[in-house]
Amino acid sequence: MYRPSARFRRTEAERQDQLLSWKRDDVAFFAAGACHILAFAFMETYPDAGFHPVGLWPCEATDPSHVYVTDGTWAFDHDGWTLQSELLKVTRAAEPLSEFQARPIHMDLDTFCVRHHHRPRQLFAFDPWERALRYIAQFPAPDANASGSRGRQGGASSALTMNVHRVG
Repeated sequence: MYRPSARFRRTEAERQDQLLSWKRDDVAFFAAGACHILAFAFMETYPDAGFHPVGLWPCEATDPSHVYVTDGTWAFDHDGWTLQSELLKVTRAAEPLSEFQARPIHMDLDTFCVRHHHRPRQLFAFDPWERALRYIAQFPAPDANASGSRGRQGGASSALTMNVHRVG
């Protein structure tokens, strides 16, 4: 089952100390604090795969609280491949008062960071781009999963196990 980004929220200490935040495992790092970096790194890695970045805006918020990529059916974020419908359902259930709305993001990473108060690459403890590319490489490419058999370990799966986590 999908693990919503709220499950991995940074502590106040992690928000204040970028080195402490950096030391979190990849799932936590890309769930909370660097989801936008992961989404845009995915877009650079697979520019022709038919995906686009989407933000989840809490009710009446001016900035999204989570960013992922989707082709309208599948989504990719900190938790690997997930059906977008499951990502939205689980995320909304985890924080029902937020009334999240998914909205496409129509700008580049630098512009997004400025307009939506997200940390730009140069303000992390280290450049998160290479870390994001390494993380993305642990999952099957979008075209490798056109058959719809995305499983938690990257192999064939039952219809009930739709998330793809690390390959291997």
